[in-house]
Amino acid sequence: MIITYHGAECIKMSAGETTLAFNPISKESKLKAVSFGADVVFVTLNHPDTNGIEQVARGGKQPFVVQGPGEYEVAGMTIAGFSTKSRYGDQERFNTAFVLNFDGMNVVYLGALADEKLAGEVTEDLERIDVLFVPIGGDGVLSADEAHKLVVALEPHIIIPIHWDGVGEKDALKHFLKESGAQDVKPVEKLTVKAKDALAMEGEVVVLGA
Repeated sequence: MIITYHGAECIKMSAGETTLAFNPISKESKLKAVSFGADVVFVTLNHPDTNGIEQVARGGKQPFVVQGPGEYEVAGMTIAGFSTKSRYGDQERFNTAFVLNFDGMNVVYLGALADEKLAGEVTEDLERIDVLFVPIGGDGVLSADEAHKLVVALEPHIIIPIHWDGVGEKDALKHFLKESGAQDVKPVEKLTVKAKDALAMEGEVVVLGA
């Protein structure tokens, strides 16, 4: 599996011939819109910063859209969406946290989560979390401190912070890394990981440069 970060909360994840997009930035956003093709797109929040579905369509091919709570099966994946709280854009909103198995790994993508007391049903059926995407920037989502507390509770193998590049509070990443004891971690262009690699990691923070 290859993972890259495209600013704000946008993640691109690929394995084999399947590409997933999470919270792509739209042209209506004040942020820089993304532009890449995806087979499946996950949208956790209805906001221009996170719902750029049209930006991940290619050659007339529309991606399968996973949006809102519920259970989905697509591209060989079983996906569960859970309703959570967000305050993105200075107002109360519903955000969907997604749990999926992709390329043999359990992935939890929290999107614009603002509630540090994540509902137990989101992870109760998971034996483990291999890759966790957690917002850290505050300003309507978890702050760096809140994100760190949640990460400690969830005990993922790999932690990838989102919502820090182009959005959120200044120095959020620096603060999160300090709280996590990972001050020396430097951004990398991409993360290439296999299931066996993830199992060997214990709470490792990976910063992906946008």
